[in-house]
Amino acid sequence: MPDPRTYASLLNQGHWFAALPAALSQTLLEMARVQRLDAGQRLFRRGDRPSGLYAVVEGAVRVGAIGENGKEALLTLVEPPYWFGEISLFDGLPRTHDAFAESTSTLLLLPQAELLALLERQPQHWRDFALLMSHKLRLAFIALEDMSLLPAAPRLARRLLLIAENYGESEPRRVLHLAQEQLALMLSLSRQTTNQILKELEAQGVVRLTYGEIEILDFEHLRRAADS
Repeated sequence: MPDPRTYASLLNQGHWFAALPAALSQTLLEMARVQRLDAGQRLFRRGDRPSGLYAVVEGAVRVGAIGENGKEALLTLVEPPYWFGEISLFDGLPRTHDAFAESTSTLLLLPQAELLALLERQPQHWRDFALLMSHKLRLAFIALEDMSLLPAAPRLARRLLLIAENYGESEPRRVLHLAQEQLALMLSLSRQTTNQILKELEAQGVVRLTYGEIEILDFEHLRRAADS
């Protein structure tokens, strides 16, 4: 397994990790354990005991839930550099959702017990982890408001922008490794409605659709579509 410190440059491309005090980020890298997952392999399931805080450094992780009827609710699909799992760090309660590797993936794990011991010794750093959680809570409230108030087309445009920015964690990227079916699940839209909206955006030169990918060609036009 590679030394977790080799991922420092990648992690510093993310806004949260880059803003940490230098001593704390160094300590976290020294604490981290590398974990590899095959495509489709489960990282944790809803109800599992908390294992710690994770960072995606290679590949992608799908976070969601599967109902008793087998229907999937896909909350997010995250790529490097992205941290998740902080809710259970605060309350110590079981995992709230399922997490699976979307592709062959590498993650860093900050083990729960070691992280809590660090925060016991240096409680001033609780705020750093609270900022990670509050950022996601803010995005969740915005998503709930969008779901209630916005038509399908601007909701889809907003979600594409959010994914392109790795949910506020990094600079925008043009190519999204995202199938239309997954986007539809995130937005609780039908596959047909999602495809129709994407086809309209493609006809306007805003995106290019290929198998399993959506390339954003015109960010400004997409932002206008998100605000319409």
